[in-house]
Amino acid sequence: MAANEPIISGMAGRYATALFELAQEAKSVDAVKNDLGRFAALLEGSEDLLRLVRSPVFTAEEQTQAIEAVLAKAKISGLAGKFISTVASNRRLFAVSQMISGFNALVSQARGETRAEVTVAEKLDEKHLAAVKEAIAASGKKNVELDVKIDPSILGGLKVKIGSRMIDASLKTKLNSIRNAMKEVR
Repeated sequence: MAANEPIISGMAGRYATALFELAQEAKSVDAVKNDLGRFAALLEGSEDLLRLVRSPVFTAEEQTQAIEAVLAKAKISGLAGKFISTVASNRRLFAVSQMISGFNALVSQARGETRAEVTVAEKLDEKHLAAVKEAIAASGKKNVELDVKIDPSILGGLKVKIGSRMIDASLKTKLNSIRNAMKEVR
């Protein structure tokens, strides 16, 4: 295994790899990536959909019917739609977010991109996203793609994770450092 190869293992990794290979054969990697991105956005935006995906209470048939209705409404079809339906019918829907992340990592690797996971307290505008991307590119990374996550608990600042390296410049961490320093002074 190459050093720059992302570690995509376990059940979610197998599904992601299979989907990536199918998408490459069908020459539809971009279409699948876009459809999976739309589905991931639906997941992030709906507590009910998250509950459906994560809850073991629902049967495979119930999950599959509900997911197929969501996919139809969102106009997600083709390879991505079939994939998500198959995941539901195989009772693996709880791991669909990891599968999507794994697929995106494989796409980035194939394109020679660097994926950076950026966590912020609130949504950033395009100007600030471009500045973050530029700062990461200045550190020697090429073709930077950002996965932005919003976590209000960090209060401010940001966290950047590239591979196994993490830079934590969040206000929460800085406040915790000050709190620990004050405890040592006593």
